[in-house]
Amino acid sequence: MTTMAAHANRFPATAAGPAPARIGPARIGLYVFLLASACVILMPIYVMIATALKTMSEIRGGNVLLWPSAPDLVAWVKAWSGACIGLECTGIHVGFWNSVRIVVPSVILAVLLGAVNGYCLSFWRFRGANLMFGVMLFAIFIPYQVFVFPMIAIAARLGLYGKLAGVILAHVVFGLPIMTLMFRNYFATLPPELFKAARVDGAGFWRIFLEIMMPMAKPIVVVAVIWQATASWNDYLLGLVFAGRENLPMTAQLNLLVSAEMGAHEYNVDMAATVQTALIPLIVYFVSGKWFARGIAAGAVKG
Repeated sequence: MTTMAAHANRFPATAAGPAPARIGPARIGLYVFLLASACVILMPIYVMIATALKTMSEIRGGNVLLWPSAPDLVAWVKAWSGACIGLECTGIHVGFWNSVRIVVPSVILAVLLGAVNGYCLSFWRFRGANLMFGVMLFAIFIPYQVFVFPMIAIAARLGLYGKLAGVILAHVVFGLPIMTLMFRNYFATLPPELFKAARVDGAGFWRIFLEIMMPMAKPIVVVAVIWQATASWNDYLLGLVFAGRENLPMTAQLNLLVSAEMGAHEYNVDMAATVQTALIPLIVYFVSGKWFARGIAAGAVKG
């Protein structure tokens, strides 16, 4: 009893677990490195926000790293509804709604088709399935700039060039390989006995997919939605090439705004428009980042 009491006093039990290790030089160095990395990554965002809250006179006469002495939102309002993009001074809110009309259907179609492809390649295997999957996987690593001119010809032949439907088609086509890869790898982690039992009970292709597979695939659906939405929103090239002048997405309008060569540059308006364009991906990340990490982890290991 005395020996046990001595050991208990030497190693006191705590509800929170063992006492943390002493902070040494290595841990301090790690914290300094992480802090420095965070500063380097966040500095451009700070500069954009600070510049967007300044007046032009303060921008010309002050330091770019200084916080504005009297922050105001005049530049934000002008960027949204009054900035000149080409010959039209309507702001970037038109491009915002064009981006919304592009992103929503492209995400729905790409995720749905990718889920069906992954489901087929995992459970309804057919002759040449591995070859088809390899070709789709190979397409991920080819720069999509290579396919721009053939896609223009196809869109023009279908009567979709210069329309929102043409941009949506391009996003779905280029997003389909990575969507298929995500869902195929996730479905490969599910027990095949579920599929076999459903087949024995008489369930068909779509019933198994909609009532069994998709309810179990919620983690990877979240990952796929975040991935495709972010890629579609941040895209510049496809929107510029396929949308036409009337349907430019927000990113293309932003480029026209900040690269204008006529008149004096209003850097606060440019920065405000840049922040407004980046807000949607940032909000998506902060709201659903933890579900993205959980979905990636759920499909990372075959169970």
